Parts: sequence; structure tokens; C-alpha cells
Amino acid sequence: MSHLDSDLLRTFLAISDAGSFVGGAARIYRSQSAASTQIAKLEALLGADVFERHGRGVRLTATGEKLEPVARGVVRQLDETLADLTGSVLTGKLRVGIPDDDREGRLSRVVADFARTYPGVELSVHCSFSAGFPKALAEGQLDLAVHEVGSVGPGMEQLWAEPIGWAASRAHSVQQDDPLPVALFDRACWWRDVAISSLRDSGRRYRIVYSSETAVGVAAAIRAGIAVGVLNRSAIHDDLVMLSPADGFSDLPPSYLVIERGEGGNPELCATMSDSLRRAFSRA
Repeated sequence: MSHLDSDLLRTFLAISDAGSFVGGAARIYRSQSAASTQIAKLEALLGADVFERHGRGVRLTATGEKLEPVARGVVRQLDETLADLTGSVLTGKLRVGIPDDDREGRLSRVVADFARTYPGVELSVHCSFSAGFPKALAEGQLDLAVHEVGSVGPGMEQLWAEPIGWAASRAHSVQQDDPLPVALFDRACWWRDVAISSLRDSGRRYRIVYSSETAVGVAAAIRAGIAVGVLNRSAIHDDLVMLSPADGFSDLPPSYLVIERGEGGNPELCATMSDSLRRAFSRA
């Protein structure tokens, strides 16, 4: 006997809310192909399309419009029932730090989902330059933080690892200049230290011509052809090129995204938020 699966309904609602398969898949931390497969199953079950494709987005069909309020009611009731039966109604205060260059908004979505799932929690989110998070945790200003480090130390849990490297504009050739123009973070940051050490070890002359508090600013300078700089490999798109040892630039160590907890935070809230983060990145 055919039946509606709640996972199919959650995928349907995520895509409806985002207005696209790409955005919807990101909201539920799945790949676009996995989300498309689930919608295909739903449409086969219903015998009708739920979305009408247009350009890069989607809109609800008549069947989708009829299904939407029912799906929302079912999902809401399931979540409320689970919370009631498991006694998982959380309360208290949780202070979380996330980096201001939250690529793809993944961390922001996790925090938003947490806030909707646990409305009894007073959630305070601090979005800023993450190099200051370890100090804020040590001084009791944050309960939990997500930030990038060069190595995973004691008390940290790795969420993600990503290569970093030297990047340049595809439309310019400043990587051949002598001295080399470089864009760096303008505050204490291990990325800055790694970049400078790499240049010194190579014996290459350089000058810092652009400083920024964020990776977004560094990337903008690179795209404009002002300088070369260090970026995550996932930030390298068609207008940028990753520089290799063949270009005279050494490989750099990977960047690790970690969860780190403070000493005074509510253990249950920190554990629940950590679980949410862990699930999101395990599906990525």
C-alpha cells in the first residue's frame, strides 16, 4: 500500500521555501541529486508534478499548492510529538559563535533550524572574525563556537577539512610580478601566518598591498587583479585560478572547521547544537 513518507514531505517543503532545488537541498543538508530523487518519488506516488520549473527556480503546481498546507501540518505535528514523547523540550541560554564568512550559509541554516526546533532556548549568535573565538570561549563570553584552525587541538571536534591554496585572477598575471603583490587578513590569523611563512621559505620577494578582515575582501582583491592571496579551494570559481608549485607557489596545509566548547555552557544545549552541526556536515 502506498503512503506518504515524512522525509519526502520535508524535502518538498524545503524546496518550496527556497524556490529552487539547489537552495532546498542545502536547507536539508542533502545533495541536489538526492533532493531531486526524493521529489521524483513523491511525484510518482501522487501521479502528478508538485513543481513547475522556470529558469533556475521552481513554483508550486496546483497539486503542490494543495499538498503544501497538509505537509506543513504533518511535519509540525511529528516534530511536536517527538519532542513531547522524548521529553526533549529544551530551555536555557546558548551563546554560539560562527564565522562572518560562513560560506553557503550552512552554519546559519543549522542555527536557524535549531532555533525553530527548540523555541524554548534563548539563542544568542555572535557572527564575527573567528580568530577571536578561542579567547571568547576561555573568558566565558561564548558557550560554543565553530571556527577554522590549522590543526585540531585538544577540546576541538573536527567537522570538515578543506584544502587551501594560493589563488590569482584568471584575467590578470600579477603572480609574475616582482615583488609579488599579496592580499592578506589584516589581523592575527593562522592563514596570514601560513601565507607569510610560505613566501619567506620560497625566498620570493613580496609586498602586502591589500588587507581585509574577511575572506570575502581578500577574494575581491584577487578577482580585481590587485594581488594574489590564500583562499579555500571551494572559493575558486571560473574567474580565479589556483596556483601550484609549477607556478612557484608551495602547497599549503588544509584548513579544519571545528566545534569548540567553553567551560561554563549548558552541557545539554551544547551537545544538542553539536549534534545538529555534526549531522549537517556528515550529509554534505
